[in-house]
Amino acid sequence: MSNALPGAAPRPDRPTPAELARHARAATTPNAALQGEVYLVGAGPGDPELLTLRALKLAQRAEVVLYDNLVSRGVLDLIPPGVKRIYVGKRRAEHTMRQEEINALLVRYAREGKRVLRLKGGDPFMFGRGGEEIDTLAAEGIAFEVVPGITAALGVAAFAGIPLTHRDYAQACLFVTGHLKDGSMDLDWPALARPRQTVVVYMGLLCLPVLCTKLIEHGQSPDLPAAVIQQGTAPTQRVVAGTLATLPRLAEEAALHGPTLIIVGDVVRLRERLNWFQPQKP
Repeated sequence: MSNALPGAAPRPDRPTPAELARHARAATTPNAALQGEVYLVGAGPGDPELLTLRALKLAQRAEVVLYDNLVSRGVLDLIPPGVKRIYVGKRRAEHTMRQEEINALLVRYAREGKRVLRLKGGDPFMFGRGGEEIDTLAAEGIAFEVVPGITAALGVAAFAGIPLTHRDYAQACLFVTGHLKDGSMDLDWPALARPRQTVVVYMGLLCLPVLCTKLIEHGQSPDLPAAVIQQGTAPTQRVVAGTLATLPRLAEEAALHGPTLIIVGDVVRLRERLNWFQPQKP
C-alpha cells in the first residue's frame, strides 16, 4: 500500500488541550510559560495510512520525538527533517532505556519548553505503559495530551481477514500480553479457555507452545483454530494459521519473528474466505 496519507481540507489551527493547560498555568505561575508539553500518540499497527489525523498533525509539529521499537519506518518518515529523534524501544531482554529514564526524558524536554512527541506503536494504553508515563507527567505538573491509536489487535486482525467477534462464533474478545514483568506466562487459563470467545495475545511468540498446551489442558479442543500474524498491516505481513495442536510447529517451520500477534478462536476459520489483503511476495 502507498505510504502517502490522503489529503484533508485545510482548517484553522486550534490550541491543543496541552497548550491550553500551559496557557492557563502561565497566567498564574511566573515560569509556566517556558514549559512545553508532551503528546502521547498511538502510531497504530504499522501502516502509516492508519494514523489518525490528530497524530499526523502533532507529528509534524513536534520538536523532540521519543519513539518505540514497534513504530514503523513509514510513520517515522512523516516527521519533518531536523526534528530530534530519540529511540527508546524495548525488545525482549533488550531495553534501550529503563522506563524511569524515559519518564525523566519526557519531563526534561517539556521543562526545556519543547513540544515532545511520545510515539508508541499501536495504542498508548494497550500494553504500552502509557498510563505509567502520564502518571509521571501529572505528578510533575507537565501538560500532556493522549491521542489514541489503532491497537495491533484491531488493525492486524482486520488485515489478516479475521473478525475478532462474530455472532456465530464469538461474543467476547480478550486481550492479553504474552509475558509478564518476570518473563513468565502465568495467565488466567480458565478464563482464556472459555467457549465462544476470541483470545488475542500480544508479544507471545516465544511462549506459543506454552500458550497452546495450557489452553488444551484447561479444556479447549486441540482442533481449535489459531493463527500467528507477523508484521501485520505491513507489505511484508505473513500469516500462519493452524490449530492449537499444530500452530507451534507451523510457526517454527515458518521461522517467524517479532512483531507478531496471536489470535485463538473459531473466528480464525473465517480467514479462508475473508482474506482481502495481499502483501508483497517475498
